[in-house]
Amino acid sequence: MALLWQKQTAESCYEVRTHGASVRLYSNGVFHSQWNPRDPLKGSLWELLLLPAFFVPAEQIRRVLVLGVGGGAVIRLIQQFLAPEEIVGVDIDRNHLHVARRFFGVKGARLECADARVFVDDQLALAESARFDLVIDDLFGHVDGIAARAIDADITWCGKLLGLLNTTGLLVSNFASRKELLQSGWRTGAIRQQLKGCWTAEHPGYNNCIGIFSRQGLSRRALTSRAPAPLNPENPQRRLESRLRPLR
Repeated sequence: MALLWQKQTAESCYEVRTHGASVRLYSNGVFHSQWNPRDPLKGSLWELLLLPAFFVPAEQIRRVLVLGVGGGAVIRLIQQFLAPEEIVGVDIDRNHLHVARRFFGVKGARLECADARVFVDDQLALAESARFDLVIDDLFGHVDGIAARAIDADITWCGKLLGLLNTTGLLVSNFASRKELLQSGWRTGAIRQQLKGCWTAEHPGYNNCIGIFSRQGLSRRALTSRAPAPLNPENPQRRLESRLRPLR
């Protein structure tokens, strides 16, 4: 892999490397993001964060919030396959935002360097018209070289994220494991009683488990009628291997 860019700070070493036509972001050796503009759907974990969006019609997704930009792979995927009117990306690390703009080619999105906790609280203080149709919670850092959630998904955090959604909105949250998701605030009674749609998505190549939550019911048939062929769970030639199942 060729090294395109490197920066050392007091706490982290950032590297942007190429792997064929793909661009990859590493932080302290942890693989954070990958983007290939020639072939964006390659079956990666970032595509698993995009897949749930097809539970709802594309025209319904007008405002999107991505918490945890990394290199910006998820934003690029959303722009290419959903084309919402507005995307807001939040990351506490300004070096990630620099990489997203310079090396991953993120344009046309509002990127905010901020603590997600503060940003979410500020958004909740705004009028309901500022709510989002899709919120992706992908807030990950690293502990001893292993990726880990940066904010504990307790009942308070989950309640705040749910408050960011409009009535038909969709929440997608990345967890390091299925066990971590099942122990999160999303499984508490106070949160569950507000939800009618609860699913999980998992990739056989990763331990991560993606939680998918909505106040509206979510239909697998609706998703498979809309998802692009390389992502579609019903397509035998799909590139994304995913286990998509309801969360009871």
